[in-house]
Amino acid sequence: MTIRLYDTRSASLVDLEPREPGKVGMYVCGPTVQSAPHIGHLRSALVYDIWRRWLTYRGLDVTLVRNVTDIDDKILSKAADAAAEGSTEQWWALAYRIELDFTAGYNELGILPPSYEPRATANISEMRDLIALLIERGHAYAATDGSGDVYFDTQSWPSYGELTRQKLDDMVAAADADPRAKRDARDFALWKGSKPTEPASASWSSPWGDGRPGWHIECSAMSRRYLGGAFDIHGGGLDLRFPHHENELAQSTALGDEFARHWVHNGMVNVNGQKMSKSLGNSVFARDLLDAARPIVVRYLLGAAHYRSTIDYTDTSLAEAEAAFERLEVFIERASRRLRDTRFDTANTNEVPEAFGEAMDDDLAVPQALAVVHETIRSGNAALDDGDLATVATARSQVIAMAQVLGINPLDPRWGSDRSEPAVAALSALVDTLIEDRNTARAAKDFAVADRIRDELSAAGITLEDDSTGSHWSLP
Repeated sequence: MTIRLYDTRSASLVDLEPREPGKVGMYVCGPTVQSAPHIGHLRSALVYDIWRRWLTYRGLDVTLVRNVTDIDDKILSKAADAAAEGSTEQWWALAYRIELDFTAGYNELGILPPSYEPRATANISEMRDLIALLIERGHAYAATDGSGDVYFDTQSWPSYGELTRQKLDDMVAAADADPRAKRDARDFALWKGSKPTEPASASWSSPWGDGRPGWHIECSAMSRRYLGGAFDIHGGGLDLRFPHHENELAQSTALGDEFARHWVHNGMVNVNGQKMSKSLGNSVFARDLLDAARPIVVRYLLGAAHYRSTIDYTDTSLAEAEAAFERLEVFIERASRRLRDTRFDTANTNEVPEAFGEAMDDDLAVPQALAVVHETIRSGNAALDDGDLATVATARSQVIAMAQVLGINPLDPRWGSDRSEPAVAALSALVDTLIEDRNTARAAKDFAVADRIRDELSAAGITLEDDSTGSHWSLP
């Protein structure tokens, strides 16, 4: 068994060879908690949840670190704009409120909590230590204008640009700080001196003056603290490759760390063929998405494409995902009902089919893995029609195992509420009553009434199935 992944740094498929046998350390860039989460945030977090689940299934002990950036220019700007409109919410309260929104979205999608979820504001001392070391090694400098700023000296690091295969001369100026005291416009901020317009609570003391960390040094400090100076996988959205991940790599390796052995990046989400943006007004927010469909269906939708591909979210996406997921759900229901009280009822295995495993080992090829899921469902349904209970039991077991790995097992207790909501319970009661009336009519040989009830249910989109255990209904 060899797991392969696409390493952005080498631009090639490579074998995953953990630094420590049997263990994988993974760092994923988490959210900057300045505004409500959207579909892209959910997709990114889900990608690394599926990676983690698969690596764990293959017997690896995974330590996943996902940070929270809770101090940033955008957070301070949002809080200032709100204050100008009369809000009394402090920047740190805004950040925490938004962080809770992200956590709620992750939980609803069944995304497992990370092993560690450090906040930037809880790691300021670690960041100051790294900045001091970079200055000592000649790769950073404090501004001489009394601003308190500290910058990474890009000219001092010949490897700068290797992640994105760029030459320094071709790069645009770094826009993350005022260039007032930079030696080179492409130098990026490690420490930002405090400004009179910013709240005192957003400032920490340092040898270079009061201020706060730049964005890029945060991840270098937190990954080092929780995973050490060398770890296996660094993940994040494709939009983070430059400048964020490029700058992380430069400053961490300039410190003498090996840093991440592999770099993995997930694709973006478009909306109706267009890039999602505030200017277009086409943002799909997590709360709206999760209110529009069952969370397990949203998870199916966001996880079905290859993680490196771009997802195009359209007006029909949720309905299509619902239809695909219900094929899985209905098969498990049918199979479980048919196997009940038979000698095959307890047949169970956590083993996935070999073809599924091969697909997942090949750079987490979920589309090909889902093809195995649906082919197993097809053969399982054929076995149900033929009364081949041994094959039904095997298919059910395999489908459940595959769905569990992907986090879409409808039998998992975390999804228990999906089928027990009031509307579903009410529908169930009404349909069960009609089925009883139909059975009564059939027993009295009143087939006209029995057929009328069946036709009415069919017209409402409800499928009836009669077998040796009775009449059962499902939604297609």
